[in-house]
This record gives sequence, structure tokens and C-alpha cells, in this order.
Amino acid sequence: MKRLFLFLFLLPNLLVAQGGMWLPLHLEKQNEKEMKALGCKLEADDLYNLNKPSVKDAICQFSGGCTGEMISAEGLLLSNHHCGFGAIQSHSTLEHNYVEDGFWAMSRAEELPCPGETAMFIVRMEDVTALALQNVTSMMNERDRQAQIDKNLAQIRANTKKEKWEEILIRPFYDGNQYFLFVTVTYTDVRLVGAPPSSIGKFGADTDNWVWPRHTGDFSLFRVYADKDNRPAEYSPDNQPYKPRHFLPISIGGIKPGDFTMVYGFPGRTDEYLTAAAIAQIADVLDPAKVTIRDKALKVMDGFMRQDPDIKIAYIARYASIANAWKKWLGEMQGLKTYKAMERKQAIEAEFSRRVNQNPGFKINYGNLLPRLNQSYQEMEPYAFARDNYQEIFLRNIQLMGLVASLNSWIGNYESGNLPAFSGAIEARNKRMAGFYKDYRPVVDKAVFAALAEHYAQKMPASWGGAYVKEAAAKHSGFAGLAAHIFENSILTDPEKYTTASAGDPKAFGELLKNDPAVVFWRAVSEPYQELVAPKLQELQTNINLLQRQYMAAQMEVFPEKRFFPDANGTMRLTYGKVNGYSPRDAVIYDYQTDLDGVMEKYIPGDYEFDVPQKLIDLWKARDYGRYANREGQMPVGFIGTNHTTGGNSGSPALDARGNLIGLNFDRVWEGTMSDLNYDPAICRNIMVDIRYVLFIIDKYAGARHLIDEMKIVKR
Repeated sequence: MKRLFLFLFLLPNLLVAQGGMWLPLHLEKQNEKEMKALGCKLEADDLYNLNKPSVKDAICQFSGGCTGEMISAEGLLLSNHHCGFGAIQSHSTLEHNYVEDGFWAMSRAEELPCPGETAMFIVRMEDVTALALQNVTSMMNERDRQAQIDKNLAQIRANTKKEKWEEILIRPFYDGNQYFLFVTVTYTDVRLVGAPPSSIGKFGADTDNWVWPRHTGDFSLFRVYADKDNRPAEYSPDNQPYKPRHFLPISIGGIKPGDFTMVYGFPGRTDEYLTAAAIAQIADVLDPAKVTIRDKALKVMDGFMRQDPDIKIAYIARYASIANAWKKWLGEMQGLKTYKAMERKQAIEAEFSRRVNQNPGFKINYGNLLPRLNQSYQEMEPYAFARDNYQEIFLRNIQLMGLVASLNSWIGNYESGNLPAFSGAIEARNKRMAGFYKDYRPVVDKAVFAALAEHYAQKMPASWGGAYVKEAAAKHSGFAGLAAHIFENSILTDPEKYTTASAGDPKAFGELLKNDPAVVFWRAVSEPYQELVAPKLQELQTNINLLQRQYMAAQMEVFPEKRFFPDANGTMRLTYGKVNGYSPRDAVIYDYQTDLDGVMEKYIPGDYEFDVPQKLIDLWKARDYGRYANREGQMPVGFIGTNHTTGGNSGSPALDARGNLIGLNFDRVWEGTMSDLNYDPAICRNIMVDIRYVLFIIDKYAGARHLIDEMKIVKR
């Protein structure tokens, strides 16, 4: 009775569209009517159109993991400060510290080339499900099924018409029940144009990360360049600013609660259709394991960064990356429990089972589906726990071990007697090693190793590698001694030793690498994992993938009245909602917007998270906000809305009902980070920089008025 009552209570919310990351291709069919009811003034083909410029032509995937948007006819690209941070850091030195001081190109000649940064635009997308699943039958095992799909996809790629500078991406949707093709064009000549100092672009740093109220000017500016024909080209002084088919007008008219908003971008990954058993495993086992590991690593790094400015510059981007997921998982764990995600999933599953049992056809096809999924997750749990400990410790948080993992197959060439393959790759490896050493400080990594190796020895079962780590530490009088032995004797921790060795006889160099203590240790830890954990994990995951695909198809059949948006998978999506505050707990109500007064309330002189530049203080004291102030004379900084976002949406444009740029998406509220697994419109909010704050910083703070003059400013 409890479950039935819970389902009846939740049913209205389940049947009414809430959240969702929708394919622009299907907006007219699936979303246009609802969007207009919420206040949208655009037609679906204003947002996605093949025959005329549309909003989608202004949106790009920035450097493979974020979103950017065109804001001028001259290729000016806006994204988040944290998305451009790698480029900003790469140009920073103690003499020219753009991380601390910011950077502004006052002419095109001063713009800084950023090798590795890219801007990928979508030319078109289409549903290729029928072709992708041709000759695929339900009787096939997973290997044969995937082989047939791969064959079909290769044929689709071969038959798809495209220009020579375009590329084809095909991605599965709905857990492999559908497939969509994307024709893309990627520009690689991207140059840094402007970035505020971290005291603005990263204000609040890790303390405020995932938190509301937020006061961060999280933006940076780049410019995309093309050849004389406006096509992609490698960097050249002769390249010209890219001419986009569409760029976003910018509205400084302001926002208010209830205003319609859209976020257009490239969300990375969500899993909205998992079972209650899967959600419980994440909340109770896997997230806590990863949080504990990263907490230990972060404390070590923070101690060094606070003592040494050089280490701070070298590690600030790495620290932020590690802390970002750490804090997100903390919020996810809390949100899933506080807002009863497991109970909601159980209610859906109860209704699913009720409908299945009442329908003979459903019962034959889906009667045992949920019990089999639940049993598979139970079997998976110890292996998934081992995987997360192994990957978090040795691949993601100990840099030396991650490096060795990347070198292992190369060293294997030498060991197998393939000396030409080994020696022929030395030069390329050396270039990558130079990049690794630029921001690598062994003293930090050694301390991280000592802390995390001890954790691994405690948590990993003995036969899966835990015993070896304990024994290795005992031989060197503890984990600190083990760390000292490896780091002080490995040539991989010393760029001079490595460079000297790599320049000598290849055979001697290979022998040195083979016997390097870091390589020996990593292999001893990796072997039991690869032999005892990885194969079983793959077997169980393959089975879960099969069952999840069947469950996804079953839900869409059993609940015909419900619209199902596809989970995020790094492809272009549009989400929509409204500007709105929220109440995370009893007697706490958060307003929808923050302003510059709040920055000054948090200001702590000299603090690396909450310091404020003197010029910003002066502008605030004088209330010198120009045309960017709101009607009350305040300088808006950030706002929140009910748009359903995730990683990859960083840098996505927040658009008003007419498609004007009003903000820049950069985060979610901590209580709502569970939205990757369980979106709840009552509590899930995305955080956006108000575009008026962005323009104020560019204009009044940086004095880069020439950039403002490139843009199309509107006031509504």
C-alpha cells in the first residue's frame, strides 16, 4: 500500500515533462508546443534548421568537454573560465601570471594561439536507427550484435555525403535502442582573447563550487580562426576570424522569476533510467569510495599549494578538476537520499511490474527483467568497488602511476623484442613527457602516493592486490618509505634523468624502464586487477548493458503516455525551464539572483578563494556599473533556473524566449547534483553567470571596449 500511494502521489510528476535534454532535431514534434506554453517566442526551426541560419549554428563543443558559443560575426567565442583554464594556465608564468592577473588582448595581434583547443560545430543530424540495426536480431549474443552494428555503421559512414573538411559521428541513444548521425566541422586555430583574474573567474573556488548563492564570473573569451574560405585550418598568421552562420545577440534587459530560459549545449553523461538497485549502489557504495580517496589526495595537494606559489600555479587546474567531481559526488550522495530517489525508482518499478503482470505479452517479454537486473547489480558490487579504488588511486590521483600506465604498452614493445617500434616512438614519447613534466612536482605526488597506497592496502581484498601493497610497504618501513623508495629511484620522476637516458642506447633505455621501481610496482598492482577483477567486471557489465537496453525499451513500451528524453552522451541538446529560486530544507529559501554586493560580503583580503581585485572594489564603491546595472542600481552576478544540465554544459549559453544570450551556464546547486540520475524540478537548479556581469567585467574592469563593440547588444 505504501508503494502504491507513493506512486499515485508521484504519477502526475512522472507524466508531465520535467527536465530533459532534448534533441534539437525533434523539437517541433516533441517540445515546441510545451516550450511556447512556458513562454518561448521562437519556432522550432529557429533553433534547428538545415536550410537557413539557426541558433544551433552559434553553438559549438569547446575542446571536447565543454560548450562554447559565437557572440560576434568575427568568431568571438564565449565559454567558462574553467573551460579555458588549461589554455590560460599554459600561457602563465611567474612573470606573466594570467591565472592571477587575467589576460586581455587589446588587438588581434595580441591574441594567443592555443594548440589543442578546438571548436566543433554541428552541420546536421539525422536518425539512422533503421540502418544501424539492420540484420540485428534478438537471438544474437552481445558480441555478434555489436559486430553487426559496427558493420552497419561503417556502411552508413561510407554512404553519407559530406564535404572533405567535415566528419561523421554516430552515437547510440536510449541504451543502444536508437542511433543518430552527426555531421560535424572542427576548427583547430583557437586563440585566447580574454580572461578575468581567478579572483573573479574562480571567485569562491572550491569552497563555493556546486554552491548557491554563487558570485563567480566564470567566463573566458577565445576567437576561432579559419582559412580564406572560412574552413578549418591549422594555425597560421594568414588565417582570418571565422564567420559563423549565426551568432547570439546579447540581451541586457535583465531577468525576473518565471522567465523562460533555454540552455543549448553538449551535456556529457546522465543515467536517468537506472533501477533503484543501481541508484542505491551508487549512493551507498561507489560514490563514498571515490569521495574518500579524493578527499585524501586533495588534503595533500592543498597543503603544498598553500605553502609554495610555484606549486600553486602548477597544481591549481589539477586540484580544481579533482575537487570538482569530489564535491559533486558528495552532493549526489546526499541528494539521492534526501529526495528519496530510490523510493521514486521503486514506485516506478512497482507500476512497471503491475502493468507487465496484467499484460500477457509484456509478461512473457519483461516478466523477469527487473529481478535479473537487480541480481546482476548485486553480483557486480564488489567488482565495481574494486574498480573504483584501482582507477581512482592508480590512474587518476597518483600522477606517476597514471604515467606508467600510459607507458606500459610502449615498454612492452621493448620486452617483446620489437626494438624498432620501441625506439621509433621515443621522440614522440619525449614530447608528451615534456608536457607531463611542465606542471609535475614529485614532492607532491610522493605524498599523495603514500596516503593513497595505504588506503588501497586497507580496502582492496588481499588477492586482488591489497596484500602486495601491504608487503611492499612493510619492506620499506611503511608507506612513506615505500613512496620514498619509488620516487627517489625512478627516472620517471626526474626530467633530467629521463632525458639523459632516452638520448642514449635504446636497448639500455628499455632495460632501465623495464626495471624502473615505478614500473615494477605498478605492474605488480595491476596484474591481479587485470587477471581477477577486470574480466569478471566486463562479463557482468556486458550483461547489465544488455538488460538495461531491454529495460529501456520496455519502459518506452509499457509507459506509452510518457515522453522519454535520451540520456546525455556528449551530443548537442536543448533543455528549457524557468528562472526560479528554491528551498533546499526547512525555513531556508534561496532567491534567484546574486549581485556584486554579495561578492564584497564574502571578500577576504589575501585569501586565495575570496580575494577581490582592487579595481573591482573601486568600481563597486563608486557604483560605476555603466549600462549593465539592474533597475535597482545593483550589479547582477549570477542567477539560477530549472534547466536540466550536467557536465559538458559548462559554457553553454543561457537564452531567453527570443534566443538572446542572457547568461552563461557553469554549475549546478549542490542539493541538485543528483540530477544526472534523478532530476527533480523542485530542487535541481543550474547556475549561470548573468551576461551583464560578463559585459561589465570586459568593459568597465578590463577596459576591452573593442570586444563589446563586436557584439550585438539588445535591451528588452
